[in-house]
Amino acid sequence: MGNIAFLPIGLEVGLLVGALGILMAAVMRGCRTRDWAIIAGTAIGFGFVVSVRQWVVVGDIGPQLAYGTKGIDGSAVANQMVAMDKFGALGGMILMIVVGLVLIGSWQMITDLGTRGAEYVALILLSVAGMHMMIVSANLVMLFIGLETASLALYVIAGFLRDRRGSDESAMKYFLMGSFASALFIYGVALVFAATGSTSLYGPTSIGMFLGGNVMPDPGILLIGIALILVGLAFKMSAAPFHQWAPDVYQGASTGAVAFMSTGVKVAAVAAMVRVMYLGFFQFYDDWSMAVALIAALSILVGTATAIAQSDIKRMLAYSGVAHAGFLLVAVLAARVSLDSMWFYLATYAVSLVGMLTIVGVVAGVNSGPVSIDSFRGLGKKSPMLSVAIAVFMFSMAGIPGTSGFIAKLVVFTAADLNGFRWLVVLALLASVAGLFFYLRIIVVAFFDDTDAEETPSTPTGPRIAIGFAVAVTVLLGLWPTLLLDFAREALPHL
Repeated sequence: MGNIAFLPIGLEVGLLVGALGILMAAVMRGCRTRDWAIIAGTAIGFGFVVSVRQWVVVGDIGPQLAYGTKGIDGSAVANQMVAMDKFGALGGMILMIVVGLVLIGSWQMITDLGTRGAEYVALILLSVAGMHMMIVSANLVMLFIGLETASLALYVIAGFLRDRRGSDESAMKYFLMGSFASALFIYGVALVFAATGSTSLYGPTSIGMFLGGNVMPDPGILLIGIALILVGLAFKMSAAPFHQWAPDVYQGASTGAVAFMSTGVKVAAVAAMVRVMYLGFFQFYDDWSMAVALIAALSILVGTATAIAQSDIKRMLAYSGVAHAGFLLVAVLAARVSLDSMWFYLATYAVSLVGMLTIVGVVAGVNSGPVSIDSFRGLGKKSPMLSVAIAVFMFSMAGIPGTSGFIAKLVVFTAADLNGFRWLVVLALLASVAGLFFYLRIIVVAFFDDTDAEETPSTPTGPRIAIGFAVAVTVLLGLWPTLLLDFAREALPHL
């Protein structure tokens, strides 16, 4: 690697230093949220710059692998653990934008937490570092380390509002079910190692090289291992039938925490799934692709049908997230012919959802637990700008033309159809039409229902910036999608 030895993990190092810096600032200088904002902003900005630098370096000298072990003669003893490629670089850029929007939009909650706010910000930075490690992992063991780093921080973040019973309950449910899913994942890794003798995705002793050079007359153990790995990643995405934790956790956790855990994890899990399944197990594509398609179909059906019946907006967005997890799994299948469609869907959905949850925090409070849809009644008269933003985000999630969500579904469904999953595309289209009910319901409540409440929600500067940025991205990419599609077309994983 020479002079770029630390560049592959520069983002993780920057976030780690930022987290430690915030904790030290809280100890030495007390509750000075301005200091925390400067340190967190610097760490996130540094991570974005490192991702851009990785993109440039990979474009100049090609993708790199790092952090392996060599013997005395210089030969590789263990394959490298981290991949530096445009795939990971774009994932880093998206994660930095998402976490930046989340912190800007929910900074009022951090201020209200007092000195504990420093711990909250530090945990978010550490969780993002784990999420990015999932994206760049070149080894299943490293992927598990990244997954657990992200998850352990999320368990604490979900229950950070200790004075509310629902917050503790959501954290406990998330922890227990998440621990079980992690156990299944690592057991799947163990079975893959038992079948192939490797946990690496690259190099002469990788899983793909073994499967390409050996015939497995009875691959039962390997297929079970692949299935368990899929279950572990599907849980993190809140895909059905592994979604039971999401509605309760979303309803009990603070709105800012929900905005983070509902977007960042999906970006990391989907990107990790694409790298692992296509590079490690492509020889068994026919087997695992059908499993992914069935999970996608179930997620779309369960998420759409259940979201219609919800009266709490956070639970509605949770079940909507289950449906979108299904759409993202369609994007995983479409990645075989169009990887840029997957990136486009990930980026646009994450930005729209963060923007919508920021509005929920403004209307109901950043520390809010359950939030009734009736809370938005008459918002069109009290705050027209917030209502317009709600309409933009809901139209985008529903896939209405003129928004980035429409382009995202168009490119993903087109690619999936080309890849032979027309039945799944038809199902997804029908579910998208049915989903119009609960998305338009919020718009109707905001614009056409009256309320006796005279109070107008106050929108602080931070949420105003986050919402404005999310609206601009949603509209801009809906009108000029090539701004991202052309860029994402180069974001391929190292082969």
